[in-house]
Amino acid sequence: MIVKEYLESRRELVDSFLKGYFSEGFTPRRLHESMTYSLFAGGKRIRPILTMASYEVCGGKAEEILPQAAAVELIHTYSLIHDDLPSMDNDDLRRGKPTNHRVFGEAVAILAGDALLTEAFVMFTMGERFSPQTLKEALTVLSKAAGFRGMVGGQAEDILSEGREPDPQTVHFIHTRKTGALIHASVKIAPILACSPGEVLEGLGRYGERVGLAFQIVDDILDVTGDEARLGKRTGADRRLGKMTYPALYGIEGSRAAAEGLIKDALAALEFMGERAAPLRGIAEYLMERTL
Repeated sequence: MIVKEYLESRRELVDSFLKGYFSEGFTPRRLHESMTYSLFAGGKRIRPILTMASYEVCGGKAEEILPQAAAVELIHTYSLIHDDLPSMDNDDLRRGKPTNHRVFGEAVAILAGDALLTEAFVMFTMGERFSPQTLKEALTVLSKAAGFRGMVGGQAEDILSEGREPDPQTVHFIHTRKTGALIHASVKIAPILACSPGEVLEGLGRYGERVGLAFQIVDDILDVTGDEARLGKRTGADRRLGKMTYPALYGIEGSRAAAEGLIKDALAALEFMGERAAPLRGIAEYLMERTL
């Protein structure tokens, strides 16, 4: 399987769904423009693709879970808008374009993030395919991953720990929550909605957990070694802000070794699933290739 072709085909599915969903404007128009500006700024759609790939492992078709997968992208996009704000990471560039607040102002950017987060839960409940009980269970997993138990808690600790000497416990806390939690949930909601057996839920959950942490470690590495033009954002921000990161604690090679170990564990969790898990394997391996 050629992973880049798979990623592109699934990205197109997500983009098409989101464009249809937001095709009709609303009042105030400026809010609609701000929301869609960031939503269609060129994201890779990794999180919704992971949801679809996980659902395919469970025997479903990607199109069947599109609303739920796309809802994860809304949550991710809201988090980027807020993360870039002057009161947080104060970034001017995201995906090669000026950040939302630089174009629309801080107030509208904050409200656009709020609107995307709220709309995600409307989108998640679309359709009649999944039972109310499974939707409730999946929403609980997603909500916990997005809130103070997950992403928001990690972002808060990330800010509160700036300038402090890195320690393993805090770095692990930040990374497993700020980025890892939503990626973990992206994978885990699919077997819940598909009513998959426990071994599948456990295996996919383990995969999502390992890949989620590896994803943030790779981001840490690229902030040190990556090319700004290729990444579409400023590099070196972690060091300027005194962030607690894997490279700050373990160095580049130690961080790369940690990410490789996590990817190895993630692949091992998929072994019993056979060829149907090929897209998930490819995505994990593609993740590590970004650091080469």
